[in-house]
Amino acid sequence: MVAEKVTPKTRDERPNFLVLFCDDMTYRTIGGLNNPEVKTPNLDRLVREGTAFTHAFQQGSWQGAVCVASRTMAHTGLSCFHARDMTQKVAHFTDYNLQDMQTWGQVLGMAGYNTYICGKWHLDATLLPRSFQKMGPVGPGMLPSTGAHGDMYNRPAPGNHWNPADETRAGHWMHTSVWDSAKEDRIEHSSELYANHVVDYLKNTAPHQSAPFFAYVAFNAPHDPRQAPQEFLDMYPVDKVEVPPNFLPEHPFDQGDHKLRDEILAPFPRTKHAVQVHRREYYAIISHLDRQVGRILDALEQSGQAKNTYVIFTGDHGLAVGEQGLMGKQNMYDCSMRMPMIVRGPGIKAGRRCDELIYQHSLFATTCDVAGVAVPKTVEFPSIKRLWMGADEPVHDAVFCNYKEFQRAVRTKTHKLIVYPQVSVVQLFDIENDPWEMKNLADDPKMAGLKKKLWARLEAYQKELGDTLPLDHPSTPEVPDALYHD
Repeated sequence: MVAEKVTPKTRDERPNFLVLFCDDMTYRTIGGLNNPEVKTPNLDRLVREGTAFTHAFQQGSWQGAVCVASRTMAHTGLSCFHARDMTQKVAHFTDYNLQDMQTWGQVLGMAGYNTYICGKWHLDATLLPRSFQKMGPVGPGMLPSTGAHGDMYNRPAPGNHWNPADETRAGHWMHTSVWDSAKEDRIEHSSELYANHVVDYLKNTAPHQSAPFFAYVAFNAPHDPRQAPQEFLDMYPVDKVEVPPNFLPEHPFDQGDHKLRDEILAPFPRTKHAVQVHRREYYAIISHLDRQVGRILDALEQSGQAKNTYVIFTGDHGLAVGEQGLMGKQNMYDCSMRMPMIVRGPGIKAGRRCDELIYQHSLFATTCDVAGVAVPKTVEFPSIKRLWMGADEPVHDAVFCNYKEFQRAVRTKTHKLIVYPQVSVVQLFDIENDPWEMKNLADDPKMAGLKKKLWARLEAYQKELGDTLPLDHPSTPEVPDALYHD
């Protein structure tokens, strides 16, 4: 029996929210916004039709899986150290009243929204059923690839034959029988599998609901293993891929966890060729993801609900992929702190760029604010509704980021201070004139006043957020400028 399409007279006219959430996608990866090397025609379309928030950040992580921390903050609205305390207490079954803390989907669901999830969750499992009423395939935090002796790591290397287009290597290449028992078994890329379910939801479920929807679509892409069909790899001939200007064979000092899983994807020391190989695969999986975004946008148009839907494209954090001698996201450079954020929908100005400093984690409060839903008192990241609707006004004078006990950073619109307490190192960058963070000004006498001011702001942030790590006023490393031009 086919459900009747809901008429305008019976529909709740509050807006829908379609959140497209990616994994490991740095901010500098959208062709029509900031990197013409990357082919993203559908994201370019969102940029033209919506507002790009060019300075969206995440607040850090208490563990190597930065995605867990970022997503926990996104779905609870808790700041980093409060989110850490919550997850650790829940994991160890100690006293934590979860009823006092409501999640993003839960709040909108209680307010009358139909809530839907498809894709990666990677939060505490107890939070999933209370957050979403309807679920498509829900994937794990990482999709491991199969192969001899872990050959997706330390590559490229002689004798390593791992191939991102090889569908037998698992990872993003998923068996549909495992994820959807109603279908005959075939292999689909994770981005295609998730998009298929979302397209079906938008075409066959959402139009027949009287209530608005909150659909959270969390792609595993472009997280490694960075696999894509050959068509997309062919878009990026490896010898034509640009090497970032801040390429280094190795990071000049131990910033903490410098040999963890993300970092051993490529051999040490890094070579420009290795970085080209990895960036080629990174761009290919992003272009493949972009095609699935296009399919979802088309399905939304065909459903007749596009004009009343806020489409939000963003992610959990960025990734280095060869910048600064690093491959992962466990660092305080902009490549890892920042992610894309594009919003399209009612009242959103088309083709606008907003350069205000914001946290991605403000989406919880903002969607509630836009929907006329009360924001829970536990939510710490503020609504940025006014920015959505065209205001250009500061929300934060600076943003804070941290990684475990190894790194602390504070960033304004123009400068960034990074402190490494465990190795007595400090960095100061003039972001406005040095966007690739290549010249450390921490020992420049002309910057002493600014350094002191940023240090005080960092300590104030620590106090505000409950961060008890001592900074210990470390010294500055000797890193010659010529290091970046080998």
